[in-house]
Amino acid sequence: MPTLPSQPGIYKYFDEDGTIIYVGKAKNIKKRVSSYFTKTFAGYKTHELVKRIAKIEFTIVNNENDAFLLENNLIKEYQPKYNINLKDGKSYPYIVIKNEPFPRVYLTRNRINDGSEYIGPFTSVGMVRDLLAFIKEFIPLRTCKLNLTDKNIQAKKFRVCLEYHLGNCKGPCEGLQSKEDYEEGLRQIRQMLRGNLTPVIQRYKEEMQYYVDNLQFELAAEVKTKLDRLQDYEARSAVVSKSIIDLDVFSILRQKDTAYVNYLMVQNGTIVQTHTIQLKPKLDETDEEILSLAIIELRNKFNSRAEEVVVPIKVETDNTFTVKIPKAGDKKKLLDLSEKNVNYFLSAIKRKKMLHLEEKTSSQIKEVLRKLQEDLHLPELPVRIECFDNSNFQGSFPVAAMVYFRNGVPDKNEYRRFKIKTVTGINDFASMKEIVTRRYTRLLAEDKPLPQLIIIDGGKGQLNAAVEALNETGMKGKATVVGLAENEEEIFFPGDKESVKLPWDSETLKLIRRIRDEVHRFGITFHRNQRSKHTFTNELEKIPGIGKETAAKMLTQFKSVKKIKALPEEEIAALIGRHKAAIVKEYFKEAAPKA
Repeated sequence: MPTLPSQPGIYKYFDEDGTIIYVGKAKNIKKRVSSYFTKTFAGYKTHELVKRIAKIEFTIVNNENDAFLLENNLIKEYQPKYNINLKDGKSYPYIVIKNEPFPRVYLTRNRINDGSEYIGPFTSVGMVRDLLAFIKEFIPLRTCKLNLTDKNIQAKKFRVCLEYHLGNCKGPCEGLQSKEDYEEGLRQIRQMLRGNLTPVIQRYKEEMQYYVDNLQFELAAEVKTKLDRLQDYEARSAVVSKSIIDLDVFSILRQKDTAYVNYLMVQNGTIVQTHTIQLKPKLDETDEEILSLAIIELRNKFNSRAEEVVVPIKVETDNTFTVKIPKAGDKKKLLDLSEKNVNYFLSAIKRKKMLHLEEKTSSQIKEVLRKLQEDLHLPELPVRIECFDNSNFQGSFPVAAMVYFRNGVPDKNEYRRFKIKTVTGINDFASMKEIVTRRYTRLLAEDKPLPQLIIIDGGKGQLNAAVEALNETGMKGKATVVGLAENEEEIFFPGDKESVKLPWDSETLKLIRRIRDEVHRFGITFHRNQRSKHTFTNELEKIPGIGKETAAKMLTQFKSVKKIKALPEEEIAALIGRHKAAIVKEYFKEAAPKA
């Protein structure tokens, strides 16, 4: 190794095909690379790496900090076989403050270089939606896509919409709100999104006192309501300590060939983000090396600029932050909380694996299917399983769903949804007969593979209806069909008085339970969509002279029937024309209750 430099930098190992198989960093490239060929490694994987090295390249950098960052970038770019595999391919939502006059504020998953300000990412879509709803209640902002340039506003090209009349917007489109006032609202939003509510609360206190001093008690009461809500929101946030400003907290848990790292982002004394990732070490990486990589990755992903990082062990840094290993106090409590989160994450994965087969090997899955075949006395291995469920809401919008499991795991391309066509009112048995008939009439006609096992969710009555349908379609004897009683998780065979009760923790029942839960999820989602669709459109489509397309157009633009009722006729006419707008307003006028 005489040609290698004794300077800081990164090194790359290539195999015979010229593929990068490993990237590493070093304070001294020569010493580090030499150690691979002179040191006795305990790990088998490292021996395999060394055997495959056909070429070495290196890059000298100015310092260890540059080596640290370059190594991280190269691992991301090339994803070498023997480097740690970071398992976190999710996309997370941002709140964007759009680069435009009177910027809109909204949720997005696509971060683009358009000059807009992106705050986040956030690990929970629900939390982001709650934040936006909270913001909308306190800080009126526009939601329209109008081009609000000074020229357009001065030319009076726009008129205020319903959002203005509802108090959700101050009408910048007509010049009713200044840019300075709008920017003040954005400043407050930035504070709120970063967990710092103190300036916003202080501003509302001053505003409330101003109204009190001027004897405007109604306005003061309105501000006090907002203030109380804000203080309640702050109290419900995970406030750590008023003395702690901004810092990042990381903990690590190692389990066999996987490491789990939890991250808590603390801003203004409040936990604003929490996230756990999995890492797959490929060689003999230490916990310190794994945690160092995870820290850089997570800080980049969540745009952290905290100058202090709390960790349980000493780690290498890129010199953009200081490291603290606390022994007591608030920071130690935060570290304990992070460790609690990472342990919970691992236990959740274990619980999930109990019910799911996706993580099992093919031989393990086959063993589960053999056990299922044995427990249910099936003539064949059930490599194809279909499960049916139907649902209705007080007899309205009856629908059904079927899920398909191939080799023990879901095959979503084969899932099917059914709208009940021949049954009126609540009749689960008749509905089940209809969908089973439709499914297997089609399969037989198209000469497609049949399932070895059919599961009917709902017990004896629905099982009998399904058996009747199977017999009538020519499926008798071509598949085993069973019913699953929902409450006791008992399995019924056609004609049997007694049910089969499997141990609650048996692999067979876990798989059946998994299939049942999946058909419930799939069916409920479909039913909810159908119900929502009909709930929104039915009333508009009842209006004589208003067709489906016009009804859909109004709902797309105005969002709800309630808003359409409240709109002035001119605004509706701008969308669907004066004649139809007059019909809509007249309909709602006649439908309104008489005083």
